Amino acid sequence: MLGSKRRTSQNTLLLLASYFFYGLWDWRFLGLLIASSLIDYFAGLAIKNASRKTTKKIWLFTSILWNLGILFIFKYFNFFVGEFNALFSSEGIATSYTIWNVIIPIGLSFYTFQTMSYSIDIYKGRMQPTKNLLEFLCFVSFFPQLVAGPIERAKFLLPQFEKRRTFNLQQSKEGLRQILWGLFKKVLVADKLGIAVTLAFENPESYGALTLTFAAVLFSFQVYCDFSGYTDMAVGTAKLFGFKLHNNFRIPYLAKSITQFWQRWHITLTQWVTDYIYFPFVQKFKKITLRVRVLGLLLTMTLVGFWHGANWTFLAFGFFNGVILAIERIPFFGKRKTLAKVLPNRPVLVTLSYFFAITSISSIFFRAESISDAWLIFRRIFTLADVGIISSLIAWKLLYLVALIIAEILTTKKDFPLQELQLKIPKPARWAIYYVIIILVVRYAEPKEAFIYFQF
Repeated sequence: MLGSKRRTSQNTLLLLASYFFYGLWDWRFLGLLIASSLIDYFAGLAIKNASRKTTKKIWLFTSILWNLGILFIFKYFNFFVGEFNALFSSEGIATSYTIWNVIIPIGLSFYTFQTMSYSIDIYKGRMQPTKNLLEFLCFVSFFPQLVAGPIERAKFLLPQFEKRRTFNLQQSKEGLRQILWGLFKKVLVADKLGIAVTLAFENPESYGALTLTFAAVLFSFQVYCDFSGYTDMAVGTAKLFGFKLHNNFRIPYLAKSITQFWQRWHITLTQWVTDYIYFPFVQKFKKITLRVRVLGLLLTMTLVGFWHGANWTFLAFGFFNGVILAIERIPFFGKRKTLAKVLPNRPVLVTLSYFFAITSISSIFFRAESISDAWLIFRRIFTLADVGIISSLIAWKLLYLVALIIAEILTTKKDFPLQELQLKIPKPARWAIYYVIIILVVRYAEPKEAFIYFQF
């Protein structure tokens, strides 16, 4: 490995590779990424070195306001201006405000959360700031997880840049297998399901209740395979360079409640909002009652929805999940029993029916183009409009989804199914499986199908 005896050489090469990778998308936003890195780097040092608590707070708020400010400007400014114009136009008041036509920098929601938590952790005394600017720049811009996570904490990832890495053949093999599994989920499952989902959600008035219900369920699997597929590729790529990233998913669709689901889905985001939004909110109250926890859940999950995008559909998605999480934690069955505790002990058919009913409703909010489209879909489903045979949207390609589900269920104790092949399958059969997946990926790859979470 180039520079394997010199940590600085390794990190310099990695930083240049990360900036090149990010610049391939749009080099103009490299300046924003570097600015965010520098502001949080110097804010961290200033927080540590400040002798007065007021000064520490000033630097903390500088970091937070910068990160939230660029999020607002690039991601939410158009939304609020558009709603402002719509509000006053509907009342007959002429408005001359124009919408700033600018694209959202890729990965903005991820790296701002990552750097913001660095400043907060230093202020809270949870970690010491690094004095090495190169290593901090690498931490912020690490290309495998830069654009769509996992959202790594500095306390976990930064120390990995502070030590020399050596080539590990076994780790590299495992990384390549995980990348291959991620490609399988993205190309052969997510992209194929996306064809059906797009047809249904872009023209909901053309499809009946069963087809729309089917499309909502398919979207749940599409977004899972798309996002977890990216995560597998990110984690696998990191392994090639000697790094370890957190696993962002633990087979969420085997969850028996929505509480369990959010403990298994986008784990690093769930942990981030729990530590930096939910806990600080409820701890502001002298007495943490059930009402306070419910308010905390509603606030946190609504913000999680809004984090995904500037659209009322995402706000509805977050609020709906907050309501369900609150309901599952209200003690209905005796003094201490709640749905979250009772559901895991119910028959599988009961828990699956409940779980997929809730996640399908949630998926409609998440995927619909607008709130009006979401209500149209709900109306057609619940009024049983044009009930009939489900439209043949993707035909036999659903077999890929079946293969994925079986593989992940049979290997629930592993990070990804191909991880077990080396131990249980002879080498010729193992390589046959690899080649079959590679041929299928190349054969059925769609022309430029972007990852869903790239837009967030």
